Amino acid sequence: MSNPLVDFASDSLSPVIQDLTALNTLGLASEADAFVTLDAPAQLPALSVLAGQASSLLVLGGGSNLVLPERVPGLVARVAFKGVRLLEARPGAWLVEAAGGESWHGFVSACVAQGWDGLENLALIPGTVGAAPVQNIGAYGVELEERFHSLTAWDVRQARYVEMTAADCRFSYRDSAFKHGEPGRWVIVSVRFLLPRPWRPVLAYPDLQRHARLAAGSPCARDVFDAVCDIRRTKLPDPAVTGNAGSFFKNPIVPAALRDDLAGRFPGLISYAQPDGRYKLAAGWLIDQCGWKGRALGAAAVHDRQALVLVNRGGATAADIMRLARAVQQAVADRYGVRLEPEPVVV
Repeated sequence: MSNPLVDFASDSLSPVIQDLTALNTLGLASEADAFVTLDAPAQLPALSVLAGQASSLLVLGGGSNLVLPERVPGLVARVAFKGVRLLEARPGAWLVEAAGGESWHGFVSACVAQGWDGLENLALIPGTVGAAPVQNIGAYGVELEERFHSLTAWDVRQARYVEMTAADCRFSYRDSAFKHGEPGRWVIVSVRFLLPRPWRPVLAYPDLQRHARLAAGSPCARDVFDAVCDIRRTKLPDPAVTGNAGSFFKNPIVPAALRDDLAGRFPGLISYAQPDGRYKLAAGWLIDQCGWKGRALGAAAVHDRQALVLVNRGGATAADIMRLARAVQQAVADRYGVRLEPEPVVV
């Protein structure tokens, strides 16, 4: 099988030593012993050969959900496949495909420009299309799994293409089958999305309801896209300016009994009912209430506007980031009896 999105470039790969500092959004100083860039799926068989000779394989997308050590042993492969296309215009949906190396935000922007609406709530999330199913990204009331159709992946170990449905990916909250099992086994080549027609805005989040672009009513997808971008730029630091990995902790999901107990003891607790009867707590609120917003441990700090975000103030290492993360986790656990789980992959 060949990927219809791209069919150019040599099928050879020559590993090099590579500085990864600019390839991770936390800006952590890191170096790969062996690094290759995958420009086309024709190179995937060569990757399987190299991976079989290496001690490990790290598949790198946009580097936005990683905590990298100072030295990464084994092989690092950066996915750079490009291409976006409409596969089918169905009466009830658009079926759109994007290559794994496409910028996620660039892809969302392109869909809105073409009138393929439905992903606008996920605007400005850093990373690549191929990394999006790994994390099962979500924001402002829309989860990737709700728009996901299928994907094509390369099984590095068996050196073959595999088609995967949502069931195969085993999506759950900020999680998927790709985050477990055998690290480095899968390279996501392309992802397909089913975007519903007719389009209806998803405006359940208060931030969206209050935004000037949307408060007047009858918004279009471009209005929602622009509003989400405005909100994210206001609340979150730009990785190009301040190193960060976006939300560092997942919002914890707890039993109703624990939520009710906490709500009784801590007025103002922010929680959201879940379909299964449990409640999702706002991790940022928990961290803020513990007094960690804006605080630092050395070169690592909690962002002063969004307590979910840990930032590199300059020269931080993975050890610095994780020391701060553990301190925040301990503070929340001590006060609320809730354990926060990091979102990024710690290499």
